[in-house]
Amino acid sequence: MMPLPIADERVYQKDERPVYPRVAYFPDSFHEVNGVAHTSRNFAAFAKRQGLPMLCVRAGQKTRLCKAEGSVRALELGRSPLAVQLERDLYFDPLFFRYSNTISETVRSFRPEVIHITGPSELGIFGAYFAWQLKIPLVASWHTNVHEYAARRMTWLTRRLSARMGRKVEEHVEDWTLDATSWFYRLAKVLYAPNPGLCSLLEKETGRPCHLMQRGVETDVFSPVHRTRAKDDREIVLGFVGRLSVEKNVALLPKVDAALRERGINAKWLIVGHGSEDEMLRGSLKNVTMAGVLRGEALAEAYANMDVFVFPSHTDTFGNVVLEALASGVPAVVTPNGGPATIVRDGETGRVARDEEFAAAIVGIVAAPEQMAAMRAAAREHAMQCSWDAVFSRVVAEYPRSLVREQRLPAEARTRVAG
Repeated sequence: MMPLPIADERVYQKDERPVYPRVAYFPDSFHEVNGVAHTSRNFAAFAKRQGLPMLCVRAGQKTRLCKAEGSVRALELGRSPLAVQLERDLYFDPLFFRYSNTISETVRSFRPEVIHITGPSELGIFGAYFAWQLKIPLVASWHTNVHEYAARRMTWLTRRLSARMGRKVEEHVEDWTLDATSWFYRLAKVLYAPNPGLCSLLEKETGRPCHLMQRGVETDVFSPVHRTRAKDDREIVLGFVGRLSVEKNVALLPKVDAALRERGINAKWLIVGHGSEDEMLRGSLKNVTMAGVLRGEALAEAYANMDVFVFPSHTDTFGNVVLEALASGVPAVVTPNGGPATIVRDGETGRVARDEEFAAAIVGIVAAPEQMAAMRAAAREHAMQCSWDAVFSRVVAEYPRSLVREQRLPAEARTRVAG
C-alpha cells in the first residue's frame, strides 16, 4: 500500500496492512535525552515504516514545518527565552500560546481523527485544547510518574523537618499532584501506560479505560557484539545510564560502592548521563568514569562493556535503559517499585532488590562466573522478544472504533480498522 498522504484524501488498497486513523501526536519531548523522547522518536519511525498518517507537533530549536517523510510530517516550535528549565534539557515555556494560530492552521490542514498527548506539558495542553475545539477524540499516554517526582523534589524542605513531618509533606505533595494530573488525564477518552500497575491506578483515578503501551528496544543497536573488553579482563564494571537526578535515587550508588568495598570488591563505575547529581557522584564514587550523554555506537559500546547494570530508581514507569542493558547482554539490578521490576526476571536476567540489598545482589551475580554468563545469555534472549514495531502495533490496534470517524471510511476499511 502506498504511504497515506498528509493532507489529502485517503488511498485504500486491498492488502493485509490495516488502514490507520490520522493521528496528531503532541509529545512532551522529542529531541531530548529521556524516555518520553526516546519513545516518541520510535513512534514517529514506526509511523513512517507502516504508512500511519501522523502529524508530530513538538518543541525544537526553531519554528518550522518539516518536510514530510513518508506519511509523517512534523511541526517544530521553538521555545522562548522565558522557558523555565525543569532539568538540564527539559523546559516549560509559558509563552507557548503564541503558537496558537500556527498549530491551529497546521492541525486543521492535516485533519486528524485522533489526537494523542503524552502529558500535561505545554504541548499536551495544546493537544487537549484542539481535541476539544475540533471535537476530535483525545487519547493520552502516561510516561512519567510526576506525582512521585514532585514528592522527591521536596527534599530541599523535608530535610529541614523531622522524619515524620517530612514524610507527611511528601505524601501530601504526591497525593495532590496525582489528583491534579489525573484531572488532566480525564480529558482523554482512552489512556495508555507502560505497566499493568499504572494502568490499574489510572483506571481507578480517572474512570477511563487504560491499555498497555510498553517500550521496545533496538536489538540490532544494543547487542553483546559491541563489547570491546579483553576476554581475560577481570575488572568488575558496574553501570548506570539515565538522568542524574534526585528522583532516580542515584544517591544510593555511593552507598552500594562502599558496601561492596567492605566485601573486598573494588568495582569500577561507568556513569552515562547528566543532571543535578553529577558532581555528587563524581566526588563520592572511588573509581568512576563520568561519560556524560552518549548516543549511537558509543552508548551501545558502553552498555556492552558493563558487567552489571545498577538502576536504583523507584519512580520509573518502565525503564528503557534497563531493556537496553538486557539487550546488550548485561544483567540488571533494580528495585521492586515501578516499571523496571516488570522487565527483570529475578534470578534469571538480573535481580529485583530493596535498596539495602543492592550490594548483596551484585555480589551474588559477579561472584559466580557461570551464573553471570547464564544471566547474560538470558538477558539478551528476553530482550530479543521486544521490538518497537510490536509495541506500537498493539497501541494503534487498540485505538477503539469509537475514536475513528467511521463515516469517512468505506465499509471495507471500517472492518479492517475494527480488526
